[in-house]
Amino acid sequence: MNNSSTYCLIMAGGVGSRFWPLSTEENPKQFLDILGTGKSLIQLTFDRFNQMIPEENIYVLTNMAYKSKVVEQLGIDSDQVLCEPQRKNTAPCLAYATAKIHKKDSNAILLVSPADHLIINETQFFKDLKTGIEKAQHSKNLVTFGIKPNRPDTGYGYIEFDASEGSMNSVAKVKQFREKPDLSLAINFIEQGNFYWNSGMFVWKSVTIIESFKKHSTELYNIFFKNLESYNTEMENEFLNRAFSNCEDISIDYAILEKDPNTSVVLSTFDWSDLGTWGSLKDLLEKDENKNSKNNKEIHFFNSNECLVRTNANKTTIIDGLNNYIIIDTDDKLMILNGENEQKLKSYLKTINQK
Repeated sequence: MNNSSTYCLIMAGGVGSRFWPLSTEENPKQFLDILGTGKSLIQLTFDRFNQMIPEENIYVLTNMAYKSKVVEQLGIDSDQVLCEPQRKNTAPCLAYATAKIHKKDSNAILLVSPADHLIINETQFFKDLKTGIEKAQHSKNLVTFGIKPNRPDTGYGYIEFDASEGSMNSVAKVKQFREKPDLSLAINFIEQGNFYWNSGMFVWKSVTIIESFKKHSTELYNIFFKNLESYNTEMENEFLNRAFSNCEDISIDYAILEKDPNTSVVLSTFDWSDLGTWGSLKDLLEKDENKNSKNNKEIHFFNSNECLVRTNANKTTIIDGLNNYIIIDTDDKLMILNGENEQKLKSYLKTINQK
């Protein structure tokens, strides 16, 4: 693997509304120390990839509002922070980043990762990552990373793969991508055995993904790839404003991956969480004998089970008679949420914002 032509694209433009009220549009979760490690999620992600990819080859895709936060937290050159002028989902921003890097390095291999995921077993992670990079480098495949599910989770999308090709630590052909299922369908996926969680991480050669855009997303290809002369010049910002105004709002999964027959999945074995909800964080935190989690010693549980409570430091708090509740207290916001309804949090916030 030629590290000089391997690049990492860290996607960090999301708002993280499912981590409200700690995560807000002004300060979303990728910039927060959610895990109590002393580092934000994007710092942990950057440090992880920097172990195998040169710092100058790591780019962050984000919104203009967060550019200064990225530079401040990562200490990278501002030219490595690629800002979308409008939020148009993952396909347009990845098309932009791909075109920009491809113009300067037509041999580029692009590794794409969200900024806010948790990887626990990094040794195995790097092994699986190398498997995916080598597959992408020596083929015309778009490569995804699937995670073996340990429960029938309804919060993740699934990748169905060809079981005849699949074995531990290998790469299999993707049969289809499946939306977040209901519980009965998720149980069925687990029982079949050839469904892995979609991690949202990908790797491909720039020439391969550009060709796929040309075949499967002609509109985005014409906007971002037909003419590369504006990239890496003073005309780039003006070009981007026009491009994002004219392009559709669509994910890379819908625009490309679900249509391209040459999509493979690494059957990954590292421990992973997308930290998509408070519940996913609760699974990772230290718990007492009643499976309650708290962030400071002045939180006291009575007759309560499976609760997650987070308050400002040293605020004395009593929790009595609650089962499976998520309570998050900040300076100006308070959430008391039944854990069974955490998937409804985004809709609750939408309702509030409409008033």
